[in-house]
Amino acid sequence: MTSPSETSNVPGQQPSSLWYTRCPVPSPLGIAAQQGWLQEAFAALGIGVESIFDSKDRKVRESHFDHSLPWSFRQGGNIPPIWARAKGRDTRLVAITWTDEFQALVTLPGRGIDKPEDLAGKRFGVPSRVNDLIDFHRATALKGLVSGLSLVGLQHSDVQLVDLVIEESVIQQHGTPSLFGLRRRHPYFREAEALVRGEVDAIFVKGAEGLLVANLIGAQLVSEFGRHPDPRVRINNGTPRTLTVDAALAEQRPDLVLALLRVVQRAGRWAEAHPDETLRFVAREIATSEEAILASNGADLHHHLGISLEPELVDAIGYFKDFLLEWGFLPADFSVADWVDARPLNRLLAENAAPQTAAEPEALRA
Repeated sequence: MTSPSETSNVPGQQPSSLWYTRCPVPSPLGIAAQQGWLQEAFAALGIGVESIFDSKDRKVRESHFDHSLPWSFRQGGNIPPIWARAKGRDTRLVAITWTDEFQALVTLPGRGIDKPEDLAGKRFGVPSRVNDLIDFHRATALKGLVSGLSLVGLQHSDVQLVDLVIEESVIQQHGTPSLFGLRRRHPYFREAEALVRGEVDAIFVKGAEGLLVANLIGAQLVSEFGRHPDPRVRINNGTPRTLTVDAALAEQRPDLVLALLRVVQRAGRWAEAHPDETLRFVAREIATSEEAILASNGADLHHHLGISLEPELVDAIGYFKDFLLEWGFLPADFSVADWVDARPLNRLLAENAAPQTAAEPEALRA
């Protein structure tokens, strides 16, 4: 594998390979990668596909968050790509996937918190990752807190925010002894520790991993809003998830972006027709149990792995961008409408409406 400085992927040339990354979450890109469709589709075009997160080079792995590598694409939580765009990174938002998940404020029995209103005056633990490019865990927890409190007329100023400092980076070298052979640290290890030790009275957790850690420590549910009817309550880092590409792909090789969207759409359609297999694939992606995925994401998960740029999804990204800006997570404002590049998806939708030709490679068909 070549480093960014050695690669032949210079502007104006056919890229020898593309970089890609995905978060360990339910996503059509994750299914496409696991099925081998991603590699198959680009191999038909003479292009390799290399995983950013599998690289031994920390600077390469950091592109998962700052989108710094040319000829790259990413699907996952929306905070890092929003932050990268706010810093001036030239990227394009080409599709959005909305998959609801478990989101909750939890406490432990005996803390005097039996209902959400009881959070007033209590200590709420907020992770503070001081050595990461973007502290998306902190932003996620704060949005969860704001959402949960808003349902009972409280604000963040009504609770005591307790910073839980985490010095180790999210980006750890593979093989780190403290990981015990696993690829990454559990995302709620510090919050769970603080809650159990009595340093805080409540924390925010989400997704299958958050649900499992709540189960592990015998947590008591204070407020659950992962399926609240108001989408503004549910919007967070993972709701919705963005598919972004860098400018080199978008402007020089839009045909490759179209090929990418074909594969991702294929994965979403496959999920629709294969609910049981989808559950297994997502559990493998997150490295958790199928039971936890079912409890977190619901039995209809396979219906929510499609891609779109419908106005309500773009508006959701704009709403969350404004939240991040208000809370000081972004260095500058930007126009989400200008970030969106709908041309590849519109071409794909036009293809879907037209008869397919026999000459089109099967690997590239949606």
